[in-house]
Amino acid sequence: MTMADAADVPATPGQAPSHADAPAPRRAARAKREGPTLADVAELAGVSRAIGSRALSATPKPISADKRERVIRAADSLGFRPNLLARGLTLQTVNLVAILVNHIHDLSDLDLFDLLLKQLQAIGKQVIFIRTGDGDRIETFLRDGVAYHVDAALVFSDFADAATVRRMFRNHAVLMLNGRHEAGVPSVSLDEAPGIAAAVADAAGKGARTATLITGRSQSLVEQARIKAYRDAFAANGIALLAELGGDYSDYSYASGRTLAGSIDAERSDAVFCTSDAMAMGVLDVWRRFFPDHRPVKFRLYGFDNISLTQFDAYPISSIGADRAAYVAAIVALLARPGGLAQDGEQVRIPTRFIPRSSSA
Repeated sequence: MTMADAADVPATPGQAPSHADAPAPRRAARAKREGPTLADVAELAGVSRAIGSRALSATPKPISADKRERVIRAADSLGFRPNLLARGLTLQTVNLVAILVNHIHDLSDLDLFDLLLKQLQAIGKQVIFIRTGDGDRIETFLRDGVAYHVDAALVFSDFADAATVRRMFRNHAVLMLNGRHEAGVPSVSLDEAPGIAAAVADAAGKGARTATLITGRSQSLVEQARIKAYRDAFAANGIALLAELGGDYSDYSYASGRTLAGSIDAERSDAVFCTSDAMAMGVLDVWRRFFPDHRPVKFRLYGFDNISLTQFDAYPISSIGADRAAYVAAIVALLARPGGLAQDGEQVRIPTRFIPRSSSA
């Protein structure tokens, strides 16, 4: 008998029965009613509680492959999840990741964060969202904000810099996702130029010679780079930019799109490009009479983000987007490296592509 299996010894004959000794149907019923416990998992796998704990440990423990597999199957069958807080106390981690955002109301946020949360939970992390608000309050918030104890901070907020976030959390494990590229600080960002260039080339190839650009916050570094990429693509394709509508009072939302749509010169614009799909949806609803059967008559319409709603019949908007799974995988890969974020200054870029739909046909 090995040390790994020493704890897997049957109970002494005559010993008082425990919950683990209950018949399988009663045990399953109790687990469903009260929530499965480690004892339930161990009993179903036919091992001791100690062996069950070793098999589900976040760090390697001596245990045979057969027993580990049986315990994992039993845990999956019962829907058992380890107590992350208790595990964190043992390992001196909390398995908690902070996500800093300006706010969450853009439709693209919903598509992204649902997938990101799923993948973070798959590696044993839980998430706390911190809403920082707009730029005029960010410095005060980060200076005076509560210093949560987290394993890492993911920074989507446009206005937060790595040094301030590190001070806020007293932790160097910070990943920048807001377009900032700072020496020694890891980041994941989209390479937006390829997708934008392809979308503008599509419009030019269909005869567009003029365009209107509807934008979001010009204070955002991501938006500044996005606007420059559009300007460069217009110039490269011989398209005259008639107007840029939006700016800092635009928040990428459907409501912003509807408001700004009224300022489009539909008689002169061959194409309208929006820096978010939500704004493009607002434009489409204002100018639907120009899109019979979802096909453009006066101008072609392009969005950005490739949100899930653009795949519905009501909003068949040509868009620009990246592989969200690849983007999230890059974030999770950096988080999963031992000590990765605190020591790694890797800058990861995820390419974008153009997705044509009937709004630009």
